[in-house]
Amino acid sequence: MAGLGAWLRGFLGSKEESDTRRLLPLTPTRSSGPESFAEDNNDFALAMYRQLRQRPGNLFFSPFSLRTALGMTYAGAGGETATQMRETLRLSSPEEAPHVAFAEIVERLSAGGGSKYEMAVANSLWGQDGAPLQPGFLDLTAHHYGGGMNLVDFRRDAEAARLTMNQWVEGKTRQKIRELIPSGVLDADTRLVLVNAVYFKGMWVLQFPKSATRDEAFRLEGGGKVRAPLMHQRECVRYLQAAGYQAVDLVYEGGDLSMLVLLPDQKVGLRNLEKQLSARMLHDCVAQVRTREVKLFLPRFKIAWGTVDMRDQLTALGMPLAFTRYRADFSGINSHEPPDEESLFLSGVFHKAFVEVQEEGTEAAAATAAHFRQASAPSRPFTPPPLPIFRADHPFLFAIRERKSGAILFLGCIIDPTREI
Repeated sequence: MAGLGAWLRGFLGSKEESDTRRLLPLTPTRSSGPESFAEDNNDFALAMYRQLRQRPGNLFFSPFSLRTALGMTYAGAGGETATQMRETLRLSSPEEAPHVAFAEIVERLSAGGGSKYEMAVANSLWGQDGAPLQPGFLDLTAHHYGGGMNLVDFRRDAEAARLTMNQWVEGKTRQKIRELIPSGVLDADTRLVLVNAVYFKGMWVLQFPKSATRDEAFRLEGGGKVRAPLMHQRECVRYLQAAGYQAVDLVYEGGDLSMLVLLPDQKVGLRNLEKQLSARMLHDCVAQVRTREVKLFLPRFKIAWGTVDMRDQLTALGMPLAFTRYRADFSGINSHEPPDEESLFLSGVFHKAFVEVQEEGTEAAAATAAHFRQASAPSRPFTPPPLPIFRADHPFLFAIRERKSGAILFLGCIIDPTREI
């Protein structure tokens, strides 16, 4: 990447060199810290969850993948476009700190808990060959996101470029995310696509014995029942009985990641539970869980969710300018300010996710592509309390999270565990 940056500087000349001063510095003055990053990340995750829950059925997405891809995009935004993106993405820390924070969490995740689990976070940029980009933008995305530049020819063969990008995503997600970028969305006006891919595979510290799994009734959100495989174990797990819901925090080998499951007490109580959701509520929930013996029932499930263009949801959350031709300001990427015909705007943010929960553990993956076009009682003997029963036989919410910071990597809800979409 250093060689490419040097070549671009020579190609662009002194004007573009001076223009890079407006971009964020590579050397941070201070970090936002893992806790601050997680709180912002989770606030964004829950805001996006509410938007996506307007669609029927199961839900599974990666707010971390979305926010990472859009974090790279934000690096090249200016003016009111940048302001809207910063507020929508909950980038509340000092200007350069969000990029540093992304780099820090990616480094921790990529360590894989000393090979106890597999975690891969990969970023890439796909630009039009011959359409120069700002060196400062390329340096920042390479330095903090590891986003390598790949030159393709959208003008002559956008379909070939799409196939190449989708193959890259498949490789980074162990073939779990296919066809991230749908046919027909790239064309000769495409100038840049930023892609993030996240893959996770982890084994439970306390695995469910396969011999205990039974097909049992699962109550659906809209009424009715289905038969679903319920895994079962009686173990000491991290558990909480709160007002209106139960929670378990199931840890993966390596201890870095866990799955937090929130189960409403009422069979049709998920919507009421969702109304209580906030980053602070989740933080307090995790802080109050205690290890104790629990009879735990959890359905085995597999979901392939998407591809979904998140443009409408992101617009509703407060960043419409980024998607507005001749008004979006991404001059930090290619130096062209609106309403210049060569100024860039986001024409789509495509997201797709996969999760499979089994007796041994969990496999999950997600990918995001941001697509740019140019404007074109003590007296009595002690009696142990009854053993809690956590029986997830009705709709529930779950999150795969990094335990150190609390950042939600994947988030979703199970409405029908027998449906794979």
